Amino acid sequence: MSDVTEVFSDPSFQKSPAGPRLAFLIFVGTLLSLAPVTGVLPHSWHTGLAVAGISLLAASFLVVLRGKIADHVARQSVKAMAVFAEQDLFPSVIANAQGDILSSNSEARTKFQAFPGGRLETCLRSVFANPPAVLLRLQSKAEIYGKAHEDIVTVASTIPISVFDVGQGRFCWRFHLETPGLWDEVAVPVVTEGRNNVLLRANAAAEHLFGQNSDLLNQLASNDQIGSGEVVQVQTPQGPVTAAVCELGRSGTVRDLLVLPLETAGPVGSRASFADLPVPIMCLSPDGSILEANRLAAKLIGEVEPGETNVDQIMEGLGYPILDWLARTAAQEPAMRSEFLRLTRQDKEVFVQVTLNRMVDNGQVCLIAVLNDATELKTLEAQFVQGQKMQAVGQLAGGVAHDFNNLLTAISGHCDLLLLRHDQNDPNYGDLVQINQNANRAAALVSQLLAFSRKQTLQPEVLDLRDTISDLIHLLNRLVGEKVRLILSHDPVLKPVRADKRQLEQVLMNLVVNARDAMPDGGEIRIETEVVVLSNPLSRDRATVQPGEYVTVKVIDSGVGIPADKLQKVFEPFYTTKRTGEGTGLGLSTVYGIVKQTGGFIFVDSAPGHGTEFTVYLPVSASPQPVPIEAAPAPDVQSARQGEGVVLLVEDEAPVRAFATRALRLKGYTVLEAESAEEALRLLEDGSLNVDAFVTDVVMPGMDGPTWVRKAMKTRPDVRVIFMSGYTEGAFGDSGPEIANSTFLPKPFSLNQLTEAVFQQLN
Repeated sequence: MSDVTEVFSDPSFQKSPAGPRLAFLIFVGTLLSLAPVTGVLPHSWHTGLAVAGISLLAASFLVVLRGKIADHVARQSVKAMAVFAEQDLFPSVIANAQGDILSSNSEARTKFQAFPGGRLETCLRSVFANPPAVLLRLQSKAEIYGKAHEDIVTVASTIPISVFDVGQGRFCWRFHLETPGLWDEVAVPVVTEGRNNVLLRANAAAEHLFGQNSDLLNQLASNDQIGSGEVVQVQTPQGPVTAAVCELGRSGTVRDLLVLPLETAGPVGSRASFADLPVPIMCLSPDGSILEANRLAAKLIGEVEPGETNVDQIMEGLGYPILDWLARTAAQEPAMRSEFLRLTRQDKEVFVQVTLNRMVDNGQVCLIAVLNDATELKTLEAQFVQGQKMQAVGQLAGGVAHDFNNLLTAISGHCDLLLLRHDQNDPNYGDLVQINQNANRAAALVSQLLAFSRKQTLQPEVLDLRDTISDLIHLLNRLVGEKVRLILSHDPVLKPVRADKRQLEQVLMNLVVNARDAMPDGGEIRIETEVVVLSNPLSRDRATVQPGEYVTVKVIDSGVGIPADKLQKVFEPFYTTKRTGEGTGLGLSTVYGIVKQTGGFIFVDSAPGHGTEFTVYLPVSASPQPVPIEAAPAPDVQSARQGEGVVLLVEDEAPVRAFATRALRLKGYTVLEAESAEEALRLLEDGSLNVDAFVTDVVMPGMDGPTWVRKAMKTRPDVRVIFMSGYTEGAFGDSGPEIANSTFLPKPFSLNQLTEAVFQQLN
C-alpha cells in the first residue's frame, strides 16, 4: 500500500485526468473485497463480491505499477537529454506539458533563470510580452507534427524558438538567442538587420562611417532583401561610398551584415581594414585562385601565397570538384552557398564551413569566402556516428556471443570427449587438436568483441598493480622478443585499485604488443605506475576525469609514432594500420572497452618519429587490500579430479547439454537434465530429491538462470550454484552473480574446466 500512497501523493498523478478514476476504482475494490467481512450481504454474494473486489484491486495495482515504470523511463530519458542539452550553445529547457521545467542547461539558467521546478512561462516574461500564448501555440503544433519553429519578434530583436516533442508528455525548448554586442568591439562596420529591413543595431565602426543614419538599410537594399555579396552605393557624411555587403551570420530573420567599403570616403579607409576583419575571410577568383586572405583566414588554413595558391590545393571533401562549385557560384547558377570542407593540413585535422558570396569589383567577378572553424562540429558529428556504430557492433557482438559461444562449447566439448578416446599415436589425434585450438581462437575473438562493447562479466578484486605486473613480466618479456627492452618503474607508495585481474592483464599485454609492433627495429618500452591526485576535473579528448585519487599506468614506446589524423581513430574497432593478416584491429578497442567498464580512462599521446604514450587512469579503491593467503597448489588441468554428488544441469541448447552431461558423468557425478528453468523447478517440487549443485545457463527462453535459482534456493538454500554463459545480457550487471554459494563459468569451457568448477563448488 505504500507504493499506492506514494503514487496518490505524486503531483503528476493528482493532475492526471485518470487519477481520480483510479482512486475511485481502488476505493470500490477495497469495499467489495471487505464486504464479506461485514456480514451485511447474503452469504451467496460473498464469493462473487470478493472476487470482483480483488480483481479491481489487482487491475488498479497493475495500472499503478505501469505508471511507475513509465515514470522511471521518462526520468531516465530526461537525464539523458539533459546531458546533450548542456553542450548546446543556446538556452535549452526540457519541460512537461503543463510547463513545469524538468531540466535546463547552463545557458537557460543564466539567461532566463530557468531552474528545474519552476514554470517556463514565468522565466520568459522578461523576454516576451505574452509567454503563455507563445508557448501554447508552439506546443500545440509540436504535439501534432512532432516539432515546431517560429521567429518571435520582440522589442530588441527577433528570437527564433524551436520545440520538439520528445515523448512521455515532455517537450524540449530551444531559444536561438544572439549574443548582444557581439560586434561592438570590432573595427569594421557591422549592422544587424531584422524583419522588413529594420535596422536593429549598428556597431561603433558602422556609426562612425555612415553617421546616425536610421535609413541605412533602405539605402543598401537594391531589392526587398539585401543580397549577400552585392555591391551598393551608400551615402555617408563624407559622400557616397561603394560597399560590399557580406552576411556574417543569421538567426531566424535576424542577420548580421558586414558592410565593407571598397573605396575611400574622406578619412575613412577600406582596404586597410581587410586584414583586421573579425572573421576568417578570403577573396577568390572564379578559377579558385586566392587573391587575398586576412590574418584570421591565414591562421586557420595556414600561410598562403596570394595569386599563386589555389583553393583546391588546400581544401577537399566535396563529392564533386571544388572548382566546379566556385564556377557555378560565380556564374550565378543554382549551387549550395555553404559547404563543409576538410583542410589538407599535415599538422592537424581541421574542418571549415565555407560560405561563398559573389561580388563584382570594378567589372571583375570575384568570390568572397567566409570561413568558420567547424572542427568541433564535425568531430561531434563523427563521435555521434561512431557512437551509433559502436552500439550496433556491441549489439551484434552480444547477439553473436550468446549463440556462437554455445556452438563453440559444443564443438570444443565433444572434441575433448573424442580426445579422451584417442592417444597421441592415433592418426586422428592431430586433427582433433587442430579443431580444439581453432575453437579456442574463435572464442578469443568473441571475447575481444564483448570486451570492446563492455558487455562481458567482470570479476573485480582489489589489486596491487606492482604484483599484477610482476606476475605478468615473464610473459611480457617473451612477447616483446629480444630486440625490445622492457623497463618497469613503480611509485613506491602505489595504492590499490579494484579491477578484474584477468582483464587488466589483457590491457597490459595488448598495450605492450602494440608498442612492440611500433618498433620493428627494436627499442625500449617503459611501464610506469604512479599515484595521481586530481584536485580539479581533468578535461581531455571530450572526457572529464573527476577530482580524486587515481593510479596511472603508462606504456611508453620509442617507435614510429602515430600521425595526428590517425590518432583519434586508434580505439575504433577493426581500425588497423597493419597489413591484412597481421592484426584484427580489435586490440586497442578491447583495451578501451575494459578500461571504461572498470570505471577508468585511457588517453594517448604521440608524434611521428617520437614514440607513443598510452596513459590509463584507474580510480584508487576505497576497500582495504586483502591479506595474502598462502595459495593451494593449482590443480592439474590435464587430469581433473573425480567427484561425487547430484548435479541438476539446466541448459536449453541440446548439444551443450549433451556434452556437459557426459563430461560430468565421466567424472562420477549423477546428472539430472532439464532443458528449461520451468522444467527444473518442476523436478525440484519432489522434496525427496537430493541435489548438491545447480549448473545452469544464464540466458534461456522464458525464465532466466538467476531468476529460477533464486526461487529454488528459497527451499534449498544450501545448494551450490554454477552459472555458465558466454553473454549475460546484463542479467548480473558488471559485478557478476550476487547469489550465495555461486560462481560463474564463462562459455566456451572445456571438459576439465567444467568438471573442475563443479568439484571446487562441492568441495
